[in-house]
Amino acid sequence: MSLITLGINHKTAPLDLRERLAFTPQSLPEALSSLHKLDHVSEASILSTCNRTEIYCATNADNDQAIVQWFSQFHGLEEKRIKEHLYLHAHEETIRHAMEVACGLDSMILGEPQIAGQMKEAYALATKNGTIGQLLGKLFQRVFAVSKQVRTDTDIGSSPVSVAFAAVSLAKQIFGDLKQTTVLLVGAGETIELTTRHLHSQGVTSIIIANRSPERAQKLANEFGGEAIGLQQIADHLHRSDIVISSTASPLPIIGKGTVERALKQRRREPIFMVDLAVPRDIEPEVNELDDIYLYSVDDLQSVIKENMENRLHAAEQAHEIIDAQVQHFLDWQRSLGAVDVIAQIRQRTQSLSDEVLAKAKKQLAAGQDAEQVLEFLANTLTNKFLHQPSTRLRQASQDDREHILDIAQDLFLHRDEKNDTPKNTE
Repeated sequence: MSLITLGINHKTAPLDLRERLAFTPQSLPEALSSLHKLDHVSEASILSTCNRTEIYCATNADNDQAIVQWFSQFHGLEEKRIKEHLYLHAHEETIRHAMEVACGLDSMILGEPQIAGQMKEAYALATKNGTIGQLLGKLFQRVFAVSKQVRTDTDIGSSPVSVAFAAVSLAKQIFGDLKQTTVLLVGAGETIELTTRHLHSQGVTSIIIANRSPERAQKLANEFGGEAIGLQQIADHLHRSDIVISSTASPLPIIGKGTVERALKQRRREPIFMVDLAVPRDIEPEVNELDDIYLYSVDDLQSVIKENMENRLHAAEQAHEIIDAQVQHFLDWQRSLGAVDVIAQIRQRTQSLSDEVLAKAKKQLAAGQDAEQVLEFLANTLTNKFLHQPSTRLRQASQDDREHILDIAQDLFLHRDEKNDTPKNTE
């Protein structure tokens, strides 16, 4: 049984194609069931996010072409339309890839933590739908353990490397606990959406989103339990805001010095932390002249991000070393599965022989035969029955000059010490 990963991500496919090949939450149960029914696919899981769609399968045949065909047909696209954008990993590389993905090493932002949670959701859904078995189950459990180890033992996720993450991290340094703060976000694009997610993960519940398009602001606000306002209403709400983060495409500043001065008076000089991520700037530079205002521009954050990226790259090297070791551990575990059936058969045969000899010994005792003689019979007979077949095979191996079998037998039964080739004392 081997593992296969088939997928696309932000490195191999443009956004419009990634959107076409994504699985909606509603379609995933049907997709898992359909995929699981393919010939030779014994286990299956699907990971689908905004930046990647990946299919993980356990299979007993080389059937990746059938999975490609299924993938394209399920989404109503021709194979040739998607083939050049797909990547395929077989077994060991599947194990390594899954670990790298969970650790954020394959993400658009190196070390981002959300992907591990998304993989857990994919595993939980596949388990619920009955498409996870021993092999994929063990893989995902090992992947989650590796992700936790990398997060614990390296600095892969501790340093912000996106302006959104850096802004929220800086706010946390200033305020400590962000849960009691009110945040005003100006804009509703990708950067503000990502900032909102970071704030939400920090426990922020009081969020105001201001945008030129009220509908877009309302959509984002609804997702996080915030409130939406228009840009013209910023002056009416600025005094409520402990934190202001702005990122729009406006050619002119949206928040002026006078507006901020009035807000500070209403706040009775309670400080405001402001981050302007826009280019051109959304907040007039003169705002920084005001007391009780802490204003940072995107340039202020870039130097922090550059230094932190270097830290993450170093942490990524450490993460790869951890993954290398864990890939081998998983392969060792899988190889050990071959011994499980053999051990079970040996135990079954040994138990059968024991039951047979024990039954005869009990009959002898019932017939009044001397107990000491019965015990000798039991011991001798068991020894002879256990060793008859192995002894016959070993003699034949010796006659056939198959010395490696004799070496294996010594290693198995005599606990040979490699240093002096004498049996070890196991007491």
